[in-house]
Amino acid sequence: MSTPPESGSSRTGPGPDAIMSERRQLISLAYRLLGSLADAEDAVQETYARWYAMPEGQREDIASPGAWLTTVASRICLDLLGSARARREKYVGEWIPEPVPESTDWISGRRSAGDAAVDPADRITLDESISMAFLVVLDSMTPAERVAFVLHDVFAYPFADIAEIVGRTPAACRQLASSARRRVRASQAPPTPAARQAGIVREFSRAWEAKDVDALIGLLDPDATLVADGGGLALAALHPIEGGELIAHLLADLADRTPGNVTFVEHVVNGQPGLVAQEDGVTISVYAFEMVADRIRHIWAVRNPEKLRPWTGG
Repeated sequence: MSTPPESGSSRTGPGPDAIMSERRQLISLAYRLLGSLADAEDAVQETYARWYAMPEGQREDIASPGAWLTTVASRICLDLLGSARARREKYVGEWIPEPVPESTDWISGRRSAGDAAVDPADRITLDESISMAFLVVLDSMTPAERVAFVLHDVFAYPFADIAEIVGRTPAACRQLASSARRRVRASQAPPTPAARQAGIVREFSRAWEAKDVDALIGLLDPDATLVADGGGLALAALHPIEGGELIAHLLADLADRTPGNVTFVEHVVNGQPGLVAQEDGVTISVYAFEMVADRIRHIWAVRNPEKLRPWTGG
């Protein structure tokens, strides 16, 4: 790829520190491509394994190790996205991208060099690209669409380099990204200020704990959807629940059956206000939200303990 070499790299071979300094960028990319931190970490580990499996002389001939690592990681992710569709057919219930907390240091990873000719208005910011709503839309794309769109619109890679990764022409990659961009725009709701989002989540948490059905109905969009992910490892609805009134009654019923040692904590989830349910200090559920016109349109409840590793200990 055409990314300029990082400091510390040279034709005589970059040092281990220079190579490992790329890890944050690679995790940042792989998570957005896969929607799973565990899979992203595996993809990056495999990328480094391939780097160090090369003869030293071959590594020394690579002018831009960062670009090489990004290319390989992207190809690994493309392969994983293809196989993920088959794995999802065996997944118990709904699959939701793995939520990450605010403290995850790679969320705002640096951008790579990009195509200066592209209108900046077509870009997706790194903060936007980490939201649960955005990741859910990404998950509806074909693997090639997702890779082309994320690399170009989020990380600003030129289509000539993306073509080498997905095995298509630059023009075809441009079409893939354009198709993906239309999906994203069609799904985007008018933005709600972060402070207002936080206030709505706070009101929602209080109404839920109070089992106040009327207050919950007032906070939920009439066409709201609740999607839960237990992965067969935690109790969760197997299908989306639709309708604000139905969701409100369900939540009130859940509150009735929730043990007294479970508490709800306001927490940033994928860069936006969310909630974390803790039982005796251990995270058992993470809730992400999407707002439309000051009402909650989508709730994503992640209960699969395998997806809550970053939240261990609160």
